Amino acid sequence: MKYSTVQSSTSLSHHHGQPSKPVARHVWQALRYGVALSLLAVLLPAKAWAQQTFTNPLQTNGPDPWVAQRNGYYYYTNTLGNRIALWKTQQLSEVGKAQPVTVWMPPATGPNSTQIWAPELHYLQGKWYLYYTAADKAHPDDDHRYVFVLENASADPTQGQWVDKGKVNTKYTGLDGSVFEHGGKQYFLYSAYVGPQSVLCIAPLQNPWTIDQNKEAIIARPTHAWEKGGGRQILEGPEFLQGKKGQLFIVYSASACWDDNYSLGMLTAAKGQDPLQTESWTKAPQPVFKPSPENHVWGTGHNGFAKSPDGRDWLVYHAKAQADGKCEGRGSRMQPFTWRPDGSPDFGVPVSLQTPLRWPAGR
Repeated sequence: MKYSTVQSSTSLSHHHGQPSKPVARHVWQALRYGVALSLLAVLLPAKAWAQQTFTNPLQTNGPDPWVAQRNGYYYYTNTLGNRIALWKTQQLSEVGKAQPVTVWMPPATGPNSTQIWAPELHYLQGKWYLYYTAADKAHPDDDHRYVFVLENASADPTQGQWVDKGKVNTKYTGLDGSVFEHGGKQYFLYSAYVGPQSVLCIAPLQNPWTIDQNKEAIIARPTHAWEKGGGRQILEGPEFLQGKKGQLFIVYSASACWDDNYSLGMLTAAKGQDPLQTESWTKAPQPVFKPSPENHVWGTGHNGFAKSPDGRDWLVYHAKAQADGKCEGRGSRMQPFTWRPDGSPDFGVPVSLQTPLRWPAGR
């Protein structure tokens, strides 16, 4: 748009205290131009701010969300039930606008033919690995449910070929496999079917698809009332988090997925402790992240972690907007969290779907 400018020849000449008509026209144009600039100055920052904010959910249907980061990209996935898909984006808050890429379909029959749950993507030893839960279509029950692994040598996990590396050789049947590296060693976590329902287990990895079963250990069992909701006794979805002062944390989900009070619990191992020893871990007596009736957030659980380009830490999780006693309706969400002086995470309170959250602009 072009704007008229006031030339020097249109300097104000007084005629009974009023400017001449040509001068008045130029003055009005100048004032209008100034007003326009003022409006732009007000509106542009507001627009830029709007571009930096988002509201949950990331995905309306997004149970068991997971995020991996590498080479400036976020790779997101969640439970789809009948396949595994990845979403690739440079701005995690915009993952809902990315196109999913189906990277694996289950076989028609066999031990990993149905109930494809809780996929997790990890980059280990120069390759990508997808850990996922599956059961046998002929026997779709807890007694036939295990964690399986896929391998991809491509630099981009949405490309290349995924090779089936089979079932992780865990001691028990179970679900929700995850891995982490600490002190130059790699460890495998999962939720094992032991006793009334499920416990948390850890084992060292010999390679990305094989554990040392002789060193597999149970590190937590359901003991609190909030871990026994929905008529079950469940600890699941264990995820590793490195503390700020050398301690180790495992954040897990407690109770049945249909329980509206599904929450996150946390295990802590002090700096220098052996993560393979049960006595190294101390369980928090209360949930570290739980539903918020005030914000209409229910069923908070099955989390992961991400970091934004400005260095902030984010909790990625699923939750429901209704207290309906169902597993359905779990959308994936995220919000930033902080750290306490002792080096432990402070996840805060789950925010409402109307709460704008800031994500770095242009990333």
